[in-house]
Amino acid sequence: MIKGIIFDMDGLMINTEKLLQRFWCEAANEFGYPMKPEHSLKIRSLSAKLAEPMLKQLVSEEFDYQKVRKRRIELMNAYIEKNGVEEKEGLKELLSYLKAEKYELAIATATDYERTKLYLSSIGVFSYFSQVVCGNMVKNGKPEPDIYQLAVQKLGYAPEECMALEDSPNGILAAYGAGVLPVMVPDLDQPEEKIRKIAYQVVGNLKEVIPILENLKTVSPCYERDFSRNLSPFFGENHQYFDVFQEKNSDSL
Repeated sequence: MIKGIIFDMDGLMINTEKLLQRFWCEAANEFGYPMKPEHSLKIRSLSAKLAEPMLKQLVSEEFDYQKVRKRRIELMNAYIEKNGVEEKEGLKELLSYLKAEKYELAIATATDYERTKLYLSSIGVFSYFSQVVCGNMVKNGKPEPDIYQLAVQKLGYAPEECMALEDSPNGILAAYGAGVLPVMVPDLDQPEEKIRKIAYQVVGNLKEVIPILENLKTVSPCYERDFSRNLSPFFGENHQYFDVFQEKNSDSL
């Protein structure tokens, strides 16, 4: 039986992935790097140690990750300070349901604690969560499972008693590797077939998670769990993640 629900944040609860995509490109372009929206999609929820070599490969060997990232944060913070953040469809309906049904809730996000609290408090939902795990609290960031393993530990449940809600492929891989039940709510694009195969369900918005949980009250999930931490079956040994997968850290994007 599912007892704990673990939420990603960017792109799942709040509509910030589109801002990350916009301001990564704007910041990079300011410094003369030809970064495109499709490049930013590749680094969603990815730890900085993995994102940096990936962008060097995809955009330019001279890509100055730290300089561009600093400028991206400045641009995005200025935008959010002026315009706020938008909640995703179905968020409050789902949170109200989960509270009424007495599920324990946690957050597992690459974003740092201060920004996580600021963003979610601004839309009135931070208090729903008893546990918050951020990228800088674990050794290895997504797509490694560390952040979900710690969230499960903090909730006090077994992995199979927890469900993860994610919008990105990296997040789904992290949840899958931790042994929790991964449900995907895609944001900027639809998942490839290899990601669909390891997701328990793919839904259109957060409200659609409610009938899944209602169904799981009476039946066990029909789901083949093979929680290998080797990414090669999903991305292939020549995929850009694979070459740098052995060198990881948890710096948030």
